[in-house]
Amino acid sequence: MPSTRRAPLTRDRVLRAAVDLANTAGIEALSMRKLGDALGVEAMSLYNHVSNKSELLDGMVDVVFAEIDLPPADVDWRTAMRTRALSARRVLTRHRWAIGLMESRSAPGPATLRHHDAMLGCLRRAGFTVAMTGHAYALLDSFVYGFAVQETSLPFDSPEDAAQVAHDILKQDAAGEYPYLAELAAERVMQADYDFGDEFEVGLDLLLDSLERAIER
Repeated sequence: MPSTRRAPLTRDRVLRAAVDLANTAGIEALSMRKLGDALGVEAMSLYNHVSNKSELLDGMVDVVFAEIDLPPADVDWRTAMRTRALSARRVLTRHRWAIGLMESRSAPGPATLRHHDAMLGCLRRAGFTVAMTGHAYALLDSFVYGFAVQETSLPFDSPEDAAQVAHDILKQDAAGEYPYLAELAAERVMQADYDFGDEFEVGLDLLLDSLERAIER
């Protein structure tokens, strides 16, 4: 029988296997030993491609940034920023472990740098000053990452779960001390079509509206 040849170990294979391991087991479970096991090699073999755990994390973050759509160049800046933000949210939903790491690396890779430069270039070409470009980028990323953190922290995963959580909370308010909480729960959260994820695009558009007014001034 012909022998089954294992694909050669490369830096790209190492990084993508690390991303897969973090996706399934969490970033806390990532170690060189477990990564070597996943690839079917000794852990020491990995050091031919990444010098240490920190470089591994740098590369993993770069893999995630490479999956996020760059702001398209053939549309207006607002549409470009919206497209990029929606893509970033989709990618972070796939790689929840990456949320706290995306802006934490001191040695960013080429995909990370290309992404940041494309964002800045889109805003500058639209007429934002250097200072306003910095403000806009910070605001947009704070919203995208912050929403991703909030979404992953919620105690429910479906409209039915959300309604049950709201119902359980309201049962504790027999004295009616929290009328506005009760109002939101009854008229919004406990409705059959409620989806917390819908708040992302609403909030994003409010933020873009504000930036649009700022640049018009």
